[in-house]
Formats: sequence, structure tokens, C-alpha cells
Amino acid sequence: LFLEMAISLWKNLLQTTKGRILQQRRVSLYNGAHGYEEELIKKKLQQFAGGSINLSKEDNGIGILTLNNPKLMNAFTGTMMLELQERVTELEYWNSGKGLIIYGAGNTFCSGSDLNAVKAISNSQDGMNMCMFMQNTLTRLMRLPLISVALVQGKAVGGGAELTTACDFRLMTPGSEIRFVHKHMGLVPGWGGAARLVQIVGSRAALRLLSGAVRVDPERALRLGLSEETLSSSDETEALEEACAWLSQYTEGPASVIQAVKKVVTAGRELPLEAALRTEKDIFGTVWGGPANLQALVKRPKHK
Repeated sequence: LFLEMAISLWKNLLQTTKGRILQQRRVSLYNGAHGYEEELIKKKLQQFAGGSINLSKEDNGIGILTLNNPKLMNAFTGTMMLELQERVTELEYWNSGKGLIIYGAGNTFCSGSDLNAVKAISNSQDGMNMCMFMQNTLTRLMRLPLISVALVQGKAVGGGAELTTACDFRLMTPGSEIRFVHKHMGLVPGWGGAARLVQIVGSRAALRLLSGAVRVDPERALRLGLSEETLSSSDETEALEEACAWLSQYTEGPASVIQAVKKVVTAGRELPLEAALRTEKDIFGTVWGGPANLQALVKRPKHK
């Protein structure tokens, strides 16, 4: 009876805190005040069709997001950019989710934007709107309360390289590469890839990778801390299995706890210290006295 009462009390508390944390996560970086016209850019992107972004949600709490446009090395068409936003929204509501693997169909990761779409929206305002659209989506992707992994096979170049940085971890297969080729296009990253790269590898390494448009192979990625591990197989099915096995060591346990872990880390990364501490306190409140906590207390585990 005590256990039931404690759990119902905890559930009430949880709903209010969860709602607040969810709102913070879905807040866009850009809105009308920044000159951002989301509906306008969505209409433009809609005109450039092809490929798809597929999502399968497995029973073990791991989602698989597939970039599927193999004839263009999984380059993002306009409709794929729109679909990515839809999939991220779907993942934000996936209460039983714990992890996410992003990979590309046909043994390669992603070659950035489809140049047909880029050429057609080459005026400055459209370009800025596309930039804001993708930054919003990738920031929400990063803030998902799921532990995310980019599985890099073949090439992750340009926007594809930027997408890898929106995941918590990167795993690479033999012979794969990550390359920020923006300089050769007369550009800099615009989907948030530069800011995130600095957070991952530091400003000096980021400057070298961007200004040199350096090909980062698995060995160099490991040295830089850009990649966690080089998988043993380049075969699509085997690499995906390896990535799932790697990720599952971090997704064991109840979804509420895994999600809470990711949320406190996100807060620590993004917020000033005092705000991060307050957010950590709120998130702690959602698991303290929760089912996983109470069950652990009943078992009284001895930490060996």
C-alpha cells in the first residue's frame, strides 16, 4: 500500500515537472522575431522531393533513424529536411525511448544538402531561413532525452558531417570519413555544426578541421575524441548490429532513468551553472521516489 501511495504521489509531481522540462526542450532557437519565416521555407523545401527519413522504434527502447536517398549518397532533399523535423517531433513524444542510432542507407552516411535544392534557394533570405530551420531541428535532435549515436559508414560530408555532431556519440566503420567540406563550397557550416564541433573537439582542432577541410578517418577521429570507437565491420547489417550492442550498454534500465541521465547532461552542457543545478534538482525530483528508485531500495543492492 505504501508503495502504491508513493508511486501515485510521485506521478502527480512528475507530470508538472515533465511538462516544464518538455517545454524547455521544444523551444526553437529562432522565431518570427529573428526574421524566421518557417511556413515560407517549408513551402519552398516541399518543392524539392526525393528520398525519405525512416524511423523504426524497437521494443528495446532503441530507435533507428535511416537517411534514405542512396542514389545521391543520402543527400538531404527539401522533403527530407521536412521529414527530419517530423521524426524529431515523433521522438520527443516517445516516452519509452532510451536510445537512437542514425545511419545512412546503402553503406554511406550523408553527403549534405542536395545541390538542386541549394541552387534553387540561393538568395540570402531563403538561405538564412533554411539555416534556421535546420538549426532548430538539429538542436531539438540533440536535446532529445535519448542517448544518440551517429553510425558513420562511407562518407559524412558537409551537412552530413554537421549531422554527426548533433548526436551524443559517433561510431565509425573501417574506411569511413567525416569531412567538413564547407570551405570548398565557399561556405561555413550553417546547421550548427561549427558550434557543436568546438564543444566536441575544442576550438583549435575545430579550426583545423574547418579551415583545412580535413578528411577525418576513423583513427584520427579517435585521437580527436570525435569518435568513440571504430567498429570491426563495414557491412551495413553487421555494423548496425555492432552499433546497437555498443549503445545497449548505456541504455540498460528503465526509460525514465535513462532519459533523466541524458537531461541532466544536456542541462550541464547548455546552461549556466546555477540554471543547470536547478534543472538537475527538478529532474532529480522526477526519479526520486519513483518506481525504479523504490524497487532499488527494496532490493537494497550492495555496490560491488
